Amino acid sequence: MRDFARLYAALDETTSTSRKLAALQTYFSTAAPQDAAWAVYFLAGGKPRQAVPTKLLRQYAIEYALLDDWLFDECYHAVGDLAETIALILPPPKHPSEIGLADWIELGIAPLRGAAPEAVREALFTFWDQLDTRERFLLTKLIGGGFRVGVSRLLVTRALSHVAGLDSKLIAQRLMGWTDGSVSPTAAGFAQLLAAHQPEELAQRGGQPYPFFLAHQLERDPATLGELSNWQIEWKYDGMRAQLVRREGKNWLWSRGEDLITERFPELAALRLLEGVVIDGEILIWYSGAAPAPFADLQKRMGRKTVSARLLGELPAVLVAYDLLELDGRDLRDVPQAERRMLLEQLVASIPGAPQLRLSPLIRADSWAHLAAIREESRQRGVEGMMLKAADARYGVGRTKNVGTWWKWKIDPYSVDAVLIYAQAGHGRRASLYTDYTFAVWDSDTDSERKLVPFAKAYSGLTDAEIAQVDQAIRRTTIEKFGPVRSVAPSMVFEIGFEGIASSPRHKSGIAVRFPRILRRREDKSIEEADTLASLKNLLAAS
Repeated sequence: MRDFARLYAALDETTSTSRKLAALQTYFSTAAPQDAAWAVYFLAGGKPRQAVPTKLLRQYAIEYALLDDWLFDECYHAVGDLAETIALILPPPKHPSEIGLADWIELGIAPLRGAAPEAVREALFTFWDQLDTRERFLLTKLIGGGFRVGVSRLLVTRALSHVAGLDSKLIAQRLMGWTDGSVSPTAAGFAQLLAAHQPEELAQRGGQPYPFFLAHQLERDPATLGELSNWQIEWKYDGMRAQLVRREGKNWLWSRGEDLITERFPELAALRLLEGVVIDGEILIWYSGAAPAPFADLQKRMGRKTVSARLLGELPAVLVAYDLLELDGRDLRDVPQAERRMLLEQLVASIPGAPQLRLSPLIRADSWAHLAAIREESRQRGVEGMMLKAADARYGVGRTKNVGTWWKWKIDPYSVDAVLIYAQAGHGRRASLYTDYTFAVWDSDTDSERKLVPFAKAYSGLTDAEIAQVDQAIRRTTIEKFGPVRSVAPSMVFEIGFEGIASSPRHKSGIAVRFPRILRRREDKSIEEADTLASLKNLLAAS
């Protein structure tokens, strides 16, 4: 645990990519294979399951440290992070241990799930007595399911490729499915991750998907991309990116987040595909109309591990196919985009009577100006804009341009001017700053007793300097404290952008927005000039 805690601290304490890469390389070169396997799982995006409720962690930390509740709460309010608070208030360990990360996860944390409270209490007291402050912080994060670290999967891939002396694209391929969670990381798995390349590796993959190729946001005039004829144009759907894999006589369905979701979409798992086929596409809910359903309808299916016949009928899922990565067991990723498209069209045409598999339509235009005019129809079509794919592009790994480029040409986001009413401290290097905000709009236009109604939370979009200014304002205008949350006197207006909007009875405003973010602070506006619920409802009606 000590080595992983040092690595975590090294990654959290710097924003330098080179220093993070060096720390990762050092760790993977020296760690025991079983510990390195778990480190890869967490650093590559694996999510620890909560083993002990937050309430019990707080209670037992108070008992172990012999503190009054109020004093712990004051410390928590000052620190802003539960795991860090616990790590700081506990007395020094009396029996330091050299137990590795894998044993802590498998023999320490895993047995806590479902254990009786007294057994949890005894185990936590034993754990805390063996670890220093840094290790306690990390262990509590893992136990509470709140582990996050400021390192990208790409950086982990680069570090592993350096240690193994292998192409990073091969490491990225082997990492696919690593964070699914259905199989625990092992020393043997880590050894296989770094093993010399085997020519027959593709045939041994079973249901493993390929690394996803990601698009770049187009921020300039698309006419600067050259001849329109050199680009393949498609709609950008607002769904769940997925790969459907057909090997060994069965289908596997993988999300971009590397969750195996086959059981959640049985109608897609039932598709009769040829052996050795991998399709890249978007899962959507699609009724009988010309446009897909809103993303909110898809969300009703995403969390369901068992799906009833009624739900299948009410929320029919489709896979909109837009790329073919494997055919007859042959890896097509080095085949040009236009040729892959032709093979995809032939494949979809050969599967009749399968309404749950749709071919992503190509968009035809005479010029970039004509294409821009068609793009204005995006909202009516239930899409986010367009995808521009170079006709000669290969299928790359991640967000890269070394084999050709995909651009996402999205329509401008919805936006409203809203008032900041709640704030909470961030995490990591921003744990001492208020960076997570709740925004509200007025419930009416004219009522003298109108109220602010919360409708969105956002934490991205401001620079460090702007965050510092907002943080100071929050501290000056705090009205009440609710645990780590601060209620502030309404004084600041921000323009909030979001990609989608839907009605939602679960929200106080009756509105749910998708991907909210801060576009800018509106210092030119008073809070009285902020938008209203009517503004949101007008956007909803227009959508």
